Amino acid sequence: MKAIIFAGGTGTRLWPLSRKKSPKQFEKIVGDKSTLQLAVERLTPDFAFENIYISTNIAYKGIIDDQLPQIPKNNFIFEPEKKDVGPAIALAMGMIQRIDPREPIAILWSDHLVKKVSLFKKILKVSGEYIKEHPNKIIFISHKPRFPSSNLGYIHFGKKKFGNDEVNFYDFQGCKYRPDSETAKQFFQSGEYAWNLGYFVTTAEFIYEAFKRFAPNIFSNTENILSHWGKPSFEQELKKHYGEVESINFDNAILENLDKKDALVVVEDVGWSDVGAWEALKEALENHPYENVIRGKVYLEHVRDSLIYNYEDKKLIVGIDLDENIIVNTRDVLLIAKKTSVSKVKTLVESFEGTEHEKLT
Repeated sequence: MKAIIFAGGTGTRLWPLSRKKSPKQFEKIVGDKSTLQLAVERLTPDFAFENIYISTNIAYKGIIDDQLPQIPKNNFIFEPEKKDVGPAIALAMGMIQRIDPREPIAILWSDHLVKKVSLFKKILKVSGEYIKEHPNKIIFISHKPRFPSSNLGYIHFGKKKFGNDEVNFYDFQGCKYRPDSETAKQFFQSGEYAWNLGYFVTTAEFIYEAFKRFAPNIFSNTENILSHWGKPSFEQELKKHYGEVESINFDNAILENLDKKDALVVVEDVGWSDVGAWEALKEALENHPYENVIRGKVYLEHVRDSLIYNYEDKKLIVGIDLDENIIVNTRDVLLIAKKTSVSKVKTLVESFEGTEHEKLT
């Protein structure tokens, strides 16, 4: 079984730690390893390093080489420019289906946390065994929702098909990408929807054929590029033509168009969190909602429900009488915001373009 981890995002909402030159998935947000390194670590030793692939932007080649020396360099897939996830998955699946089209493959992401690693590995193993026997299927690995999030996609699942006490498989009834807040509440209350983690087990052949059916422009452009794969002209053709297709999310391009009978859904609690923003990171690491989450040299008195990260060894952050704050101190930026205002960080960073502060993004 193979696995591919996508690591091309920019992570603007985790600014000022996450920057264009080194996005969040390469930074030490939890412990002393990046979330990309943790994503690879979760797979071993069940997956051999030669069966793990990494897809990212060519701008991060040096970081990838440094953080993942154990992964064969031929397993790195570099996008020449930033597009949405749709074209990136098409390129990766097009390459891998030329190597082993019907071998089970897990599609994963680099910027998540998973606390229940043993259960996660069991789900991948059982799903891989099913796909080995049914290579023209896809399994959605979803998560029981903890709250009605409007920042995540949802999967509508139906009746239980088969399974055991650890892993159960359900009918696939459809998916919805980032519903509005009211719809998210309805999904949460119904008990029939799970968070779409973007984790799948399928085959490269199945996904690549889905692009041929549902996104023919992306498929034909990718085929044109991959006709040069293994030739001296490949890098030049990839750089020349990759950006010619529309930038579209994988959910919209493929998943929302799938025939329901071709998919199954696993709904479990693997302790998953998307650490795409500071408040999400706090929710992932806290033991109770009002607990403080700190890193580095921090001293607090009468502070609750706050995240304080200090990345300067020679500076002490002192907080007194604070409530629901996000404080992040890096070498050149100090961010101070109410927890409820963190959604404005991305807009703020985007407003720096063309100003004296652009170098800080």
